Formats: sequence, structure tokens, C-alpha cells
Amino acid sequence: MNELLAVLVAIAGGLAGGLVGVGGGILFVPALTIFLGLTQVEAESTSLLMIVIVALVGAIRQNGYGNVRIREAMVIAVLSPLGVLAGVAIANNVSERLLQLTFAALALFMAAQLVRRASRAGSAR
Repeated sequence: MNELLAVLVAIAGGLAGGLVGVGGGILFVPALTIFLGLTQVEAESTSLLMIVIVALVGAIRQNGYGNVRIREAMVIAVLSPLGVLAGVAIANNVSERLLQLTFAALALFMAAQLVRRASRAGSAR
């Protein structure tokens, strides 16, 4: 049963991420905790590995359309592991509840920013 749910989460998350361009973690982490019963740390860790694969496929496809800025991507690729190391250290030293609340706050902030941008773009027409 868990394998079937994992397949459904993967397909739904990949489809939604590809359609709207959201980061996989925003979709995968809640899905892994809600549907598969993973802890917040397990879901975040599992999501990180999944995102590598999903991002690679998406970047290859988008590069074919000329939508990838290689220079900026390389700067981020070189520097982001430093942030990952800090994030992992923090995640392993704070409570599960704090991680959940922080993740929820980030998701709400990102949603608000997307709504704000869409509203501005719609009123500019």
C-alpha cells in the first residue's frame, strides 16, 4: 500500500511541479508526511533526494527551450551546498514541531508572494 501511495505522490508532485514550476519540496514534503506518515525530517531528507532527480529532468527539458540561465545556475549550484549543510545541522537540532511550523510558514509566505505577483500581473493587462 505504501508503495502505491509513493508512486501516486511522485506522479502528482512531478506533474504539479512541472506545470506550475514550484519547488518539489513544497509539494513533496507535505505529501510524504500526510500520506506516507514520514516524520518532518524524514520527509525533508527524502524530498531532497527526489528533487535532485526531478530538477535535473526539468532543467534538461527547459534548457532545450532556452529557459535556463547557466551562469546563474552554476553560481547557485556551487554555493547552495553551504546552505544545505547549515540547514541539515539546524534541522537535526530543533524539535519536529518547530520544523513543521517553520515549513508551514514558508509555504504560506511563498503562496502569498505568488498570489501577489499574479494579482499585479492581472491588473497590468
